[in-house]
Amino acid sequence: MPKDKSRPPLDRPWESGWAPDTTRAPGTRRLWLAGALAVATVTACVTAVTVLENESGEPVRKAAEPTTLSSSAPGGLISFATPSKGAGETRGTDGGRPSPTPTPTTSAPTSADPSPEPRKKTPKPTPPQGTSKPPKPPTSHGISIRSVNYPDRYWRVRDGYVRLDQIGSGPEQREDATFERVSGLADSSCYSFTTSDGRYLRHRSFVLVEDSDDGSALFRKDATFCPRPSAAASGAVMLESVNYPGRFLRHRNFQLRVEPYQHDGLYRADSAFRLVAGLD
Repeated sequence: MPKDKSRPPLDRPWESGWAPDTTRAPGTRRLWLAGALAVATVTACVTAVTVLENESGEPVRKAAEPTTLSSSAPGGLISFATPSKGAGETRGTDGGRPSPTPTPTTSAPTSADPSPEPRKKTPKPTPPQGTSKPPKPPTSHGISIRSVNYPDRYWRVRDGYVRLDQIGSGPEQREDATFERVSGLADSSCYSFTTSDGRYLRHRSFVLVEDSDDGSALFRKDATFCPRPSAAASGAVMLESVNYPGRFLRHRNFQLRVEPYQHDGLYRADSAFRLVAGLD
């Protein structure tokens, strides 16, 4: 059996006349097949998407944009929910902006005492024997209000506050100490007092001041006082606040204040007044 002749080295083909086939690189056929398969796959996908869009006939919706940050979403997540119009908000008059819902607030004058005492049941003052009704004020237009325990002092408006002052002979002082008694703004059976310029006497932070009527219910109550018979002197009256029952006008350091009733002689004397003819 003839012995196979060994193939000459590839780098020296001229020795036997044989040369390698260099027209095609190894693996070229596989690369072409893979590329054709990829192109066919992409073409099929594009065709399927186009057919589905044509069949549905609906435009592709855009992704919802975040409209607001949800305060209840944990971690600061963005909420895509759109609030319905007219739910929980009302249109205001300034450019269509929602107007905030007013929150009812109750404001009451605060006591000037730094440490208020616990609220106790306030007993009503006991009228003196033989006095069933408070005395009627003078029938003249103007009246003045005189203290019982300081009979030389009268109510007088000074710097916006009502004080218990001694009145001289000057016309300005006498005019400041003269008021007009009218029917109570909050209760017609009680009293309200006006000054010469049309303002009212009302308590603010439990201090009696001169103020203009703002038309509010709080002002009407603050400016209304009900006469009660005084136990300190016959013919004198105590003036009780309408919106703070059990609190009466009394002078302390010659300044008029609204304070709770106390069962002691000094309080009764400080809260007793006489309605007399006007000084002007």
